[in-house]
Amino acid sequence: MLRILVVDDDIELCELVAEYLEPDGYEVEAVHDGESGLQRALSGEHALAVLDYMLPGLNGFELLKQIRNHSRVPIVMLTARGDAVSRIVGLQIGADDYLPKPFDPLELLARINAVLRRTQPDRDEKTSLVVGDIEMDHRTRSVRRNGELIELTLVEYALLEKLIKAAGRIVSREELTKDVLHRSLSPFDRSMDTHVANLRRKLGHQVNGLERIKTIRSVGYIYALSPLAEIKKSNA
Repeated sequence: MLRILVVDDDIELCELVAEYLEPDGYEVEAVHDGESGLQRALSGEHALAVLDYMLPGLNGFELLKQIRNHSRVPIVMLTARGDAVSRIVGLQIGADDYLPKPFDPLELLARINAVLRRTQPDRDEKTSLVVGDIEMDHRTRSVRRNGELIELTLVEYALLEKLIKAAGRIVSREELTKDVLHRSLSPFDRSMDTHVANLRRKLGHQVNGLERIKTIRSVGYIYALSPLAEIKKSNA
């Protein structure tokens, strides 16, 4: 049974979340302030953490920052509905997904399931994927650029994997949202743009003189595949 940490000062909401998650095989632990949330999130006992933005003491963003300094535990943020700035900042700091309040507990369950699916590499996948200066290791879900370890969130890892496997061709925003975030693209959903911007910042904007991840306006993105680059898969 996977344990989920919920950090929210709304006790009734935590109980409601537990009612919906536990029948699906999850064990829910709830704490109600940021300091306690930080201690429990760094315990290594949880498969995923759900953090509310509005917390007494240490707020959700500060909590997320401190967790990300020490842990890559998957994180879903809860934000106020319509608060686009909070969602963007949360994704930039390192959240793997977000859900605006008020929300349907079944949608939270679906988001949690989707994020956790991204933590388990496909058994049929090769263990290593290399293109140009980037190497992805599915066993450790690690990414290196010219041998240097690059820290990515689970969403960023899944996004990079999708783009690299399609290197040299356009991948639509709809396809990326469906395959990486496991939801349909809505008209005002800019979360994918934020994740792509984070990847560019972490990996570098150019590779071999080409734009690494090029935006195709109103369509999607394309990962650069220069004449010097070669896609390699290995079981080593």
